[in-house]
Amino acid sequence: MTSQGQSSSFPSDDNNGQSSFRGKLLTIDSKLGNQDVEGLKFLCRDCISHKNLEESSSASDIFDHLLAQELLSEEDPFFLAELLYIIKQKSLLRYLSQSKEQVESLLPTRRRVSLFRNLLYELSEGIGSENLKDMIFLLRDSIPKIQMTSLSFLAYLEKQGLIDEDNLRLLEDLCRRVVPNLMRKIENYKREKASQVVTRPTDQELESLHQREEGPFSHSHIEQLLEALPEAGVYRMDRKHRGHCVVVNNHKFTSLSDRRGTNTDAEHLRHVFEWLGFSVHVYHNVTKGHLDEVLQEYKCHPGHADGDCFVFCVLTHGKFGAVYSSDGTLVPIQEITSHFTAQQCPGLAHKPKLFFIQACQGEEIQPPVFIEADAVNPERVSPSLQDSIPDEADFLLGLATVPGYVSFRHVEKGSWYIQSLCNHLKSLVPRHEDILSILTAVNNDVSQQADRQGTKKQMPQPAFTLRRKLVFPVPQEKLEQ
Repeated sequence: MTSQGQSSSFPSDDNNGQSSFRGKLLTIDSKLGNQDVEGLKFLCRDCISHKNLEESSSASDIFDHLLAQELLSEEDPFFLAELLYIIKQKSLLRYLSQSKEQVESLLPTRRRVSLFRNLLYELSEGIGSENLKDMIFLLRDSIPKIQMTSLSFLAYLEKQGLIDEDNLRLLEDLCRRVVPNLMRKIENYKREKASQVVTRPTDQELESLHQREEGPFSHSHIEQLLEALPEAGVYRMDRKHRGHCVVVNNHKFTSLSDRRGTNTDAEHLRHVFEWLGFSVHVYHNVTKGHLDEVLQEYKCHPGHADGDCFVFCVLTHGKFGAVYSSDGTLVPIQEITSHFTAQQCPGLAHKPKLFFIQACQGEEIQPPVFIEADAVNPERVSPSLQDSIPDEADFLLGLATVPGYVSFRHVEKGSWYIQSLCNHLKSLVPRHEDILSILTAVNNDVSQQADRQGTKKQMPQPAFTLRRKLVFPVPQEKLEQ
């Protein structure tokens, strides 16, 4: 039953005339509440002027603007269907002769709401009133003292230029501190954004180019050029060699406890990355001075010029954005990664640089005897993981655990994270999965593991500035177990 009686004079199955379509829109309007209207206004920020949105007090006002801008019509109501789908009013799709399944199938090719705006809306749904108070408290000096909803709060951050589709650092810090479970939505957004690719021209478009007499290239020339280009959105993996993989494996320390089981991790990493075609170099019990020498060597390594990729793994104790050398020096992860920027290491410019860190990043606990934690002298404040990678493209940092928490290592079998990483590389590379999909599977696997009592858990976390998909070629040789 509708809340506005006049909508009953426009039955939903009447398709005759514009008045009938407007009647359906009025029916939809009557079934939407104030919160839905706020959501529609937010989702339309990229296509309706700020002034018009400010003056819109109902869904029908928004529909009028969409109709006027030819973003909505009886012949093509998909944009409104997309909006209703996002705000979870899927039952209203029937008034547009659409179904949930139809919308889902068309979204990949007909999406109008940007991935970024969709992300902000999804995050707003997960930010409760108490969470919002905490976030505003953290930013009190930057936020006006006015009543805000989670949506208006995010809209304000965007309007002030504090967040945008390529800059989520502030948002990540807020979510990590206040609502950690929302970090998964942000990582999903990054993966989906990174996977967007440029499409190859259709045969019809190629034929059109061929038919232009003034064109300098023939149809066959254009085909040859396209074949010569690497697949759009995928890193090149066909140079002379795959690249170098460095493993820093610290087992014994001058002032910290031994890391039993780490040699198993180092051997598995060697095994898997050699299988993937890398030249693997393992360094044991590395002091700060030796680490500086290793970093300098690979920063200037001439082999990078003919390599596809670079991998650097660190197995050690750690603490909040930093790792320990074997002589007890705390080394910021950012100090390691900064050696391989395009300016410092031109041979790796525009190539993927992967860093995997097996080390705790915070709060020490007392686990049972058959597992150990890689934490040292924990603190409570956790920095942004994104701060550990350079502010430029083509980096990936995989941490065994989120900042502020321990990671676990079996004293014989090795660490949960490295063993899962190796196992998933072995199983998913032959299925042509990209590295972010593989790390997602690793996250899922490690998050489901627990100690014998079922009380100790762990969640890995990646941060990345990759611009394309990274898909390792399937090795010709079968990996020996």
